[in-house]
Amino acid sequence: MAAIGLGAFEDDARFRLLVSAITDYAIYLLEPDGTVASWNTGAERMKGYAAEDVIGRHFSLFYIAEDRAAGLPQAALATALAEGTFTAEGLRQRRDGTRFPVHVTLHPIRDADGVHVGFAKITRDLTPQKRAEEALRESEQQFRLLVQGVVDYAIYLLDPTGRVVNWNAGAERIKGYSADEIVGRHFSLFYPQDDRLAGAPDRNLRRALDEGRYEEEGWRVRKDGSTFFAAVVIDPIHDSAGRHIGFGKVTRDITERRENQAQLEAARADLFQAQKMEAVGQLTGGMAHDFNNLLMVISSSLELLRRRLDPVDAAAARLVENASRAAERGSSLTSRMLAFARRQDMQRRLVDPGTLVRGMAELLNHSVGPSVTVEMRLPLRLPSIIADPHQLETSILNLAVNARDAMPAGGTMVVSTEPRVLEAGNAHGLPAGTYVAMAVSDTGTGMDAQTLARAVDPFFTTKGVGKGSGLGLSMVHGFAEQLGGTLLLESSPGEGTTATILLPVAQDTRLGGKSPRGDHDAPAAANALKVLAVDDDYLVLMNVTTMLEDLGHEVIEAGSAADALAALADGKPIDLVITDHAMPKMTGAEMIAALREDHPAMPIILASGYADIPGGPPPGVVRLSKPFSQGALAAAISEALGKQAKVEWR
Repeated sequence: MAAIGLGAFEDDARFRLLVSAITDYAIYLLEPDGTVASWNTGAERMKGYAAEDVIGRHFSLFYIAEDRAAGLPQAALATALAEGTFTAEGLRQRRDGTRFPVHVTLHPIRDADGVHVGFAKITRDLTPQKRAEEALRESEQQFRLLVQGVVDYAIYLLDPTGRVVNWNAGAERIKGYSADEIVGRHFSLFYPQDDRLAGAPDRNLRRALDEGRYEEEGWRVRKDGSTFFAAVVIDPIHDSAGRHIGFGKVTRDITERRENQAQLEAARADLFQAQKMEAVGQLTGGMAHDFNNLLMVISSSLELLRRRLDPVDAAAARLVENASRAAERGSSLTSRMLAFARRQDMQRRLVDPGTLVRGMAELLNHSVGPSVTVEMRLPLRLPSIIADPHQLETSILNLAVNARDAMPAGGTMVVSTEPRVLEAGNAHGLPAGTYVAMAVSDTGTGMDAQTLARAVDPFFTTKGVGKGSGLGLSMVHGFAEQLGGTLLLESSPGEGTTATILLPVAQDTRLGGKSPRGDHDAPAAANALKVLAVDDDYLVLMNVTTMLEDLGHEVIEAGSAADALAALADGKPIDLVITDHAMPKMTGAEMIAALREDHPAMPIILASGYADIPGGPPPGVVRLSKPFSQGALAAAISEALGKQAKVEWR
């Protein structure tokens, strides 16, 4: 075989130096039969052979055994000669036997006369590229596995028109479609019909493309037709050349979170309402307490004045009677205010609710008038409850009057009672257990949601000016809560209203009770007593003193608990103590505890309009509710002396 004439290559030393200096490519010449004729530094670095080790040897030396057996070296030379070039990728073998991926190019070389004199061969080591490609493939595979493994998010691709390209496990779980069922279909399938008709799917894609991202929360539809509330993100996807090739879409089911948020907001609203009602209750209770003291002065003064009037002065008697009735109305108003504030003094006793409501039938018929038909739906037997029967009757009568006023043209009022079992976590916030429900329903105008929400607010009324104080329902609500129950209101416009008092069934049926002390005429005192009267309100103290003196007793006045204890410490003979409870620095209950250390058998009356005395009234103490009449005062004195007699007998 003739040697290759290097011609200009031999003359151009600089070119030879350039080729020799290249280290990233193996560049060498082959004789026409494939024998190596030259060798550069890149070839030595890549294949491990020095020039003297390889020049003169056939280039098939670099092929792996399988390719040599298949005749690939000869085929490469033939292709290059026939087609003017040969390009391929494959595996080659280094001197140490290791294999590596390469990209090879073969060009036939011809002299000036067109005679084929050999081949130029360029080999590039693809190991770094293949490693990068493999790493990319592994990364993509891991990413696919990651996306496919996510079950809490629907993650999938859309083509530029919005058709689903792929589908992950989360999408299948959330939306109910398998990949075979959904790939190729338009993603508008997941939108509610109204949104589809309004063009929302395509509009959202346009916004994502125009703005670079689109986010929203809204309703979506599953395969079975059920809906769920979703958080959606749509991102446009572009290739490396910047061409838009589709959209990436992520959907998360946030129905539970939305429901929890709604419950949290409802709880916050309930807390706000409770705080508002508590604040109003405290204000109302304080006002009622002060008003009670004023009524105490007014009513007791009128009662004492009535006893001193000239019997023949009828005009003066009428004026006193009118004033007394006004004081009674004021007392009723404070009673409602205290009931709302849950500070009302109640005479709790065991009550049969069925018997109580059944006994009110005639009263209810008279109260609502002939235009309203009253139906009583009462079971023969009901479990007993603990309540103040007088206040329970007043509460039911309040509900009946409200029902009558809601039916100006007449209608039907149904009064019913039934036992009701509440489970733990009930909507009313009451402890689990058995309750008695006493309901008054009407066929009247009903209330809208806004009115219903404010119905138990104090002083809120839909009645005309002068036709209601706005305390009726709030009084019933406070009364029921004070007994461990609640007031339920159900109403809608045109559908009437049902008001239900829910009270817990009595657990201790041994509780007895006494009827409240009547306002009968004051009896004359059997024995004159020396009474220590204690009240921080001077007007109240003065009238209590006057009533006691009118009963024939001698009175020592004290304007505070400290003054009262000082009077007792001075050794003054005292037969009985009557004290207010709500006093500054030291309450009546605290004063009683102090004086009992030296006077354990002292007869004591605790007068207060409040029910919530911390720890309850001290044992052996007679309670007297403000405002009280002279007759009630006389009865309390007799009861206190009776308690003392029992102590002394023991």
